[in-house]
Amino acid sequence: MNARTEALTSADSELILTRIFDAPRALVFRAWTDPEQMARWAAPRGFTRGEASSDVRVGGAYRACIRSPEGQDHWVHGVYREIVEPERLVMTHGWLDDQGQPGPMTLVTVTFEALGPRRTRMNFLQTGFTSVASRDGHNEGWTSSFEQLVELLATEQDA
Repeated sequence: MNARTEALTSADSELILTRIFDAPRALVFRAWTDPEQMARWAAPRGFTRGEASSDVRVGGAYRACIRSPEGQDHWVHGVYREIVEPERLVMTHGWLDDQGQPGPMTLVTVTFEALGPRRTRMNFLQTGFTSVASRDGHNEGWTSSFEQLVELLATEQDA
C-alpha cells in the first residue's frame, strides 16, 4: 500500500489544541460568535480578514475571506451544528477553491471551561482531515490565530 492510498489513522486525521485564556468564559465564547470580534483574530498572523458573513444559529452558515500577505484570497465556509452558550460550538469547516467550489469538509468542536471567574480553558478539536499536510497546515493557522485571540481578549478586558 503506498502513502497516497493508505488510510489515515484517527490520530492523523484530527487536530487537538488546548489554550488557557486570562478572560472570562463568556468573553471567550463571544469572541467566537461576534463577527466583529472574529474579524480581529480569526486569521493567521500576517493575513487580513476580508468580506465575511455569519448567521450564528444552529443550521446557520458562515463564509469568510482571508487574504495572504501576497494578496491571495482564501475563502472558508461552514454551517453551525451546535451552539450551547457559553460552553460549546460545533461547526463544519471547509475551503472553497479558486472557482468557488467546496473542498473536503472537517468538523470543528470548541468547548469552553471556566477555570474561575477570569480564566477559561478552550479545547479545540478539528476532525476529518484527508491528509497529514492539511492537518499540519491548519495547526499552524489556528495556533497563529489563537495568539491573536489572546491579544484581543486582553484588549476587550481593558475596555
